[in-house]
Order: sequence, then structure tokens, then C-alpha cells
Amino acid sequence: MPKRSTRRLLPGAQPILTPMIPAAGRRTFLNHVVAWPVAAAAAGLAAAPRTVVARAVVPGLPARIKTSCNLYSFNGPLTRGDMTLEQVITYCAEIGFDAVDPTGYYFAGYPAVPADALIYRIKQLAFNLGLAVSGTGVRNDFAVPDANRRDADVAHVGRWVDVAAKLGAPVLRVFDGRVMPEGHPKASVMDWIVDGIERCVTAGAARGVVIALQNHNDALKLADDYLEIRRRVSSEWFGLNVDIGSLRTTDDPYAEIARLAPHACTWQVKELVYRKNKEERVDLAAVARILRDARYRGYVPIETLGPGDPKQKVRTFLDEFRTAIA
Repeated sequence: MPKRSTRRLLPGAQPILTPMIPAAGRRTFLNHVVAWPVAAAAAGLAAAPRTVVARAVVPGLPARIKTSCNLYSFNGPLTRGDMTLEQVITYCAEIGFDAVDPTGYYFAGYPAVPADALIYRIKQLAFNLGLAVSGTGVRNDFAVPDANRRDADVAHVGRWVDVAAKLGAPVLRVFDGRVMPEGHPKASVMDWIVDGIERCVTAGAARGVVIALQNHNDALKLADDYLEIRRRVSSEWFGLNVDIGSLRTTDDPYAEIARLAPHACTWQVKELVYRKNKEERVDLAAVARILRDARYRGYVPIETLGPGDPKQKVRTFLDEFRTAIA
């Protein structure tokens, strides 16, 4: 016989009847109950394998583009001491960014990790200003032949994964390597890079931080190279940082950007793109189309480089980008 619940009921509510299960059979019953969703999930996975990928794309939903400022735009005043990190972040809020991306270089003491007090001060400042921290980044080199140096850079990235987690940055940008070393087959160098990134991704997954590989016209230069690494590092905690100004050898930069776009978890939209190593002013309308076609949902950091007042350059470029994505 089912037994009546002894819980107090609201007026008009019906009592809940629960089956009487012999004590000896309860464990067996519960084991079956627990196993049902597990078995169902396993059957679902077997029927439709999940694509393991970190990217700001949700099938069926349109693009949703939010603006961020990569603070390398203020590299001059930050490194000269003309502006503090806090002043730059405040300025970004004043001109209407949704987020900031403060590279690790601009925290006092880099490459050493900053004190928690500094990390939390920057985090609180951004919060008080209504800004998200869309990401951060560090320098590393996984293309060096010396395995000890690669190991040291994996450890370096791991320490900054902790900083990113404390800062509330969901993404940490890393690089492949500075130059392709002479006398070593490219396939071997690719193996070193993949190994280094895989270990960084393990550290990132443990702290809830996505590792984003930035194409930067360094050791690797082709979209194909970054797509190969994306294929080999099969983790939902790994994605690409699409740097539109660093695909320099192609005769159609927008086609290459579009190939990388479905794998993007963050971006760097710059003022210049390159055709066969010749610079030209970026077509922001074309970039906006690529973002929409890829159904990208997330932050798109912009970055200005070169001479001129960074405050004015950033403000102008932000206005142009907003117009393009409107």
C-alpha cells in the first residue's frame, strides 16, 4: 500500500503518495533510478556525438555582438606611465564599451602574478563601471626547441590562468611561438605547440578559463595552421582568438577570417588588414557580415595601433565599429 506523506499541505493541495519499498529492496530501486538518466545520457551521446569546441556560437540563435577594448591600444601611455590601468579602464567606460580586455603586461610586476588585492581592485573597478572583463592574455613561446623553456611557459600560462579566474576573465589569450626555428621540421614544431596548448587547456579547464590561441603572424602565419591546431586540441576549453590584422600572406584576408570565425571565442578587430603583406584599411562592414554569418555571440575586442592619440583613435574606431554592427 502506498503511504501518505506526513508533510503539511497547503489548502486545496493533494497529498503525495510514495510507494512502500522493502528496506532490502530500496538500494536496488535507487540504483535503477540513478542509472536511468545516466543510461539515457549515454544513449543520447551515442546517437548524436557532441562537437567538442569552445566558441561563442549557439546554433539557432543570431549573432549578438558586444564591444570590448583590448588595452594594448593604450600600450604607449601604459608603458610610459602616462596613464594607469585604472584610468584606461575608466576611459573605456566613459566612451561606452561593454567590456575591457586587460593584457597581463599591464599589471604591476608582470610576468610575476599580481597580488590578489590588485586583481580584485581591477575586478571591482570594472564592475562598478558596468564593464565586463572579456579576457586577458600573456606572452609565451611554444616554438622553441628547448623543452625546458616550453615547460616554463606552460607553468607561466598556468599561473595566469589563476589570475584570469580571480579577475573574472573567461578567456586567456596565448600564442604559438615567436619564430619558426631553423633546422626543425614544421611538423615537429607543430607538435611542440599542440603539446604546450593541451597542457594549458588542462590548467584552464580546472579553473573554468578558456584558452584562446591568437593568430599573430609569428611562428605560424596561415589560417590552415590554426585550424589544424583547433582540430588536434579537441577540448571545449580551447578556441581561437581571431586577429584580423595578422593574416598577412593571403590575397583575400576576409576569406581567411571567415574560415576562422566559426572557431572564435574572442577577437581582435584592428584598423588594418593585409593582402600579400600589403596593408589596407579594414572594411568593417565585411567583418560585421562575417560575425553575423558565423552567428558569433560574445565580446569583440577592438585594438588600435600606430601613431596618434590612443584616446581619440580608440573612440573613433569604436564609433566606426558600432556603425558597422548596428
